[in-house]
Amino acid sequence: MSIKKQFLKSKPVCKVTFSLTKEEAFDAAKVQLLGDFNDWNVEEAIDLKKFKNGSYKATLDLETSKSYQFKYLIDETVWENDQAADSYVNNGIDAQDNFVVAL
Repeated sequence: MSIKKQFLKSKPVCKVTFSLTKEEAFDAAKVQLLGDFNDWNVEEAIDLKKFKNGSYKATLDLETSKSYQFKYLIDETVWENDQAADSYVNNGIDAQDNFVVAL
């Protein structure tokens, strides 16, 4: 798992790339990204693009000077955390951590 950040000089925006290897995605058929940026709405989940090698990737433009909680949803059933996150917070529901990317 990795998170790559590219800050834009012309706008208060950061291009954040979320990626998982085939193994980290458990050889999934589908990986989605949910978080504060889409109100945790499964219907508005961001589908990560699957590559030939089985890895997944998605890039989002996120407003800077904020932090965002997020998780991956694998095959619509398994919630997975990202070990490359900037920090972790309790989600307040089931004591599972959400990951935070700080910009």
